Amino acid sequence: MTRIINSLSVISANYDALFVDLWGCVHNGVEAIPSAVTALQEYRKSGGIVILVTNSPRPRAGVVKQLIHFKVPEDAYDAIATSGDSARSAMYRGVVGNKVWHYGPVTDSRFFDPLDILENPQEITRVPLEEATGIVCTGPFDAQADPETWRPELEQALSRGLKLLCANPDIVVDRGEVREWCAGAVAKMYTEMGGESLYFGKPHAPIYDLARRRLYKLASSIPDQNILAIGDGILTDVKGGIDEGIDSLFISGGLAAAETKTTTQPDEAALRDYLEKEKLNPSFTIGHLR
Repeated sequence: MTRIINSLSVISANYDALFVDLWGCVHNGVEAIPSAVTALQEYRKSGGIVILVTNSPRPRAGVVKQLIHFKVPEDAYDAIATSGDSARSAMYRGVVGNKVWHYGPVTDSRFFDPLDILENPQEITRVPLEEATGIVCTGPFDAQADPETWRPELEQALSRGLKLLCANPDIVVDRGEVREWCAGAVAKMYTEMGGESLYFGKPHAPIYDLARRRLYKLASSIPDQNILAIGDGILTDVKGGIDEGIDSLFISGGLAAAETKTTTQPDEAALRDYLEKEKLNPSFTIGHLR
């Protein structure tokens, strides 16, 4: 059974680096969570390294701007690894062809900015669905719409055998008090319809490879057993950490606040029932990062 702790400082001395989720952990989609910011600042002051590992479909530069807007200070982290950057690298390697239909809001258009870190990247052109060789999904066009409204275009894509590149495996996020659908929900529907969806964010390996590359630029000798993954997504942050052999700290007061009856801390019985249902066991659990 997971160990419930009262603060990050109880266990932080055992880890040289943290892979920290953003949404629901460091900010709530509207503003920074002060206790989380303070905890990360104190950890860095003690010599630890903080890599923000996010399923945001945005490039790293876009996430930095978002963090500034949410008032997350720069001294709370060292580097950022985004699902968007991992997926962009795959797109520019041609995994869904070079004529892609963008399934997502226009605000995600920076996803298609040039990527200079690859040798001989493919030239990617955005085209209508009927001309596409593949789909790049950064999220629903309307994050609060009925998912059934997605089905007609996905059926058209399925009939043409198109692969779907998912830039954000999250199913939902909470923007303040409002729950919104993410690209992972679209990809899940497409897969259930019989299509092929490709994932590059948590819990899948590519984003952890990217996070390690970010970490190793700062400290090349940190082994996986000295890294702690932190986040509120049981099927993304926790499962990803477990799959990678990395200890995990589950933030129960995020996406699973209702199921775990979390106010300040989770209800132990509710937490146990939730983890048994999900068949996952994080190393540690805390209500909110602090």
